[in-house]
Amino acid sequence: LRLHVMRPTWHFVAPDDIRWLVQLTAPRVKATHSYYFKKSELDDATIKRTNKILTKALRDGNQMTRDELRQVVKRAGVEPGDSERFGRIMFRAELDGVVCSGARNGNQFTYALVDERVPKSRLMERDEALAELARRYFDTRSPASAQDFAWWSGLTLTDVKRAIDSCGSLLRREVIADKTYWTSDKAKPSRINVIGTAHLLSAYDEYFISYKDRTAAIHPKFDQKTMASKLVFDAPMVVDGFSAGGWKRVVSNGEVTIQLSPFVTLKRTEQQSLKLAAERYAKFLGKAARITSSGRQLLVM
Repeated sequence: LRLHVMRPTWHFVAPDDIRWLVQLTAPRVKATHSYYFKKSELDDATIKRTNKILTKALRDGNQMTRDELRQVVKRAGVEPGDSERFGRIMFRAELDGVVCSGARNGNQFTYALVDERVPKSRLMERDEALAELARRYFDTRSPASAQDFAWWSGLTLTDVKRAIDSCGSLLRREVIADKTYWTSDKAKPSRINVIGTAHLLSAYDEYFISYKDRTAAIHPKFDQKTMASKLVFDAPMVVDGFSAGGWKRVVSNGEVTIQLSPFVTLKRTEQQSLKLAAERYAKFLGKAARITSSGRQLLVM
């Protein structure tokens, strides 16, 4: 199910994890976004009222689009305001555990009540929840630093330390290049040889978004400060394990144009790897591929 949680941004969360994850991370998100709620004139009394309106509108399995709920709120006597104000109304309803995603209505997303979508999802004590989130993070992303985990989870460094301590012997401390990292014994080193491979990743892909320090994944010709934002907000292309530029798509009826924007000079073998990655993506879409690089047709024999 889809909702805002953790840092926060959109996440797809397993139904059984929604309640404990929202309960753990929402208080900090509310605190860090208090200025924006105030800016939109959304005090606790107003939010309590809009949550009640949304609950009434969505009960008994009713699932509604954002525009439909906007009209419901307006008819109930609360001014939804511009998209920013109403977006924060819905954002707060997610943080309060009221709504999450419903079924798609054509091409539109809908909202539904958490209590109806996941009536029996579990809750945890805070220390148990901290340990569970840390364990899942380090099991799948080791080695990583406390700062990496704090960035990914949205937790404070104080809570991160508490979470790591709660894991006890499940996590192992190690120092690499004078930096402290934590590794889970369950994290298995990849046996995949990345040399000679290329991937077209989406924006916010976990390969980069999982870490505050993305130096290890950035091409050595470019520094973290220059490329960090591009790796998060742009769709990166990865060659031999390193970010080597960005890419975007233009979809038409019969084909998809894959536009590659490398920030390094690509070797012929790297071009070939990217061509294969682009063709895989086009095949997934069921369309023919047209591949360009920096505005020119990419030709690889």
